[in-house]
Amino acid sequence: MVNYWWGFKTSAAGKVMAASVVVTASIAMVSLEIPAYQLMVALSIFVFAAFVMSWLLRSKLEARWRLPETAVAGQPFQVSCMLANHTNAWARDIGVGAFNLPPSLMPTEHAQVLEGIAPGKTAAAAFELLPLKRGSYPCPTLRVFSLFPFGLFRTSARTIRVKDETSHRLVVYPSFRRLNAIDVPVSARYQPGGIALSSLVGESPEYIGNREYRPGDSTRHLDHRSWARLAKPAVREYQEEYYCRVALVLDTFVPGKAAPGPKGFAQLEAAVSLAAAVADALARGEYILDLFAAGPELYVFRSGRHTAHFENVLEILACVNACRVSPFRKVTPALSEELSSISSVVFVLLDWDAERANLVRAAAEAGCSVKVVVVRDGAPALPYTSGELAGAIAHYSPETVQAGGLDVL
Repeated sequence: MVNYWWGFKTSAAGKVMAASVVVTASIAMVSLEIPAYQLMVALSIFVFAAFVMSWLLRSKLEARWRLPETAVAGQPFQVSCMLANHTNAWARDIGVGAFNLPPSLMPTEHAQVLEGIAPGKTAAAAFELLPLKRGSYPCPTLRVFSLFPFGLFRTSARTIRVKDETSHRLVVYPSFRRLNAIDVPVSARYQPGGIALSSLVGESPEYIGNREYRPGDSTRHLDHRSWARLAKPAVREYQEEYYCRVALVLDTFVPGKAAPGPKGFAQLEAAVSLAAAVADALARGEYILDLFAAGPELYVFRSGRHTAHFENVLEILACVNACRVSPFRKVTPALSEELSSISSVVFVLLDWDAERANLVRAAAEAGCSVKVVVVRDGAPALPYTSGELAGAIAHYSPETVQAGGLDVL
């Protein structure tokens, strides 16, 4: 209730007026003879009259909101509203704005106020919001209000909402800078059941010729025209399914009890941005991408070669949260089940220790090409020179990643 009356209902000018009433009232408490008492009474009457008139004269409008479904962290987006006045009276000092915003979503400017909307006319109003952090946000509280007559109070206009935005959610993608190239050695590996995996795209079974029927051949491959021409059963022959699968493993383990800031954990946010850049570079190639991201829940998602869109990967990365307990017990079994058919594994890690080294070693021993990127400030928990995989590890600071200092990985 206090947030409503002080945060939304009272404008900046109204707050100054309320403070003036409080100051004059405190001075007038000394004596009823001094002018401060008369001033306090006059201000109180003025404020009361403004409140009553704003309620009696509030406008009735039709509002059409346009709010994007997705945005990018660090980039402002516009919220627009089309207002229509179907009454016979002027609607004056009409404004639109978003209120009760989370700390990671802030307006870049004050709410726009229109001088007036004539009867039977329409007008457009817009304002910008800046998402500081990726994530999934409920729709902000969008209001149409009037500052008439004296600009002291925001009175909610009686609006007919054509679009119900209460069920809408805003997904903020992680920001990233595109990589010009990524050095990931890949090779095609046989995929059992690959035709279903690649959604009928890629190196799917291709017709390469006919041969005589042999017991055990599928009757679905019988070529009836060749059978009629040769007077003996013949079947079509296809090549096996081979294509490249790349696994992207994102480390979200943030030990300790420190609370995130408005922009989240800098190290984790940089790792997520780098993972998005890697996924974007792979999505532009002919690869099947498997995303393994361990937060409070394990995310396993496959995209590429038209099995899913890159936007689906960004949605997963937008909602990945920091994990306070080591997630590698979940990641390792899930990844191990797929290693036999995965060509390469790209690890985006927040540190280097024994558990992470074991995970990377398991992928290398399964015959996968391995690329490890550590996003971290300072030295890792375990020196990179302590294992045979040290040469495949790249180390970048969060500032370098967020500043877009990587063009080639």
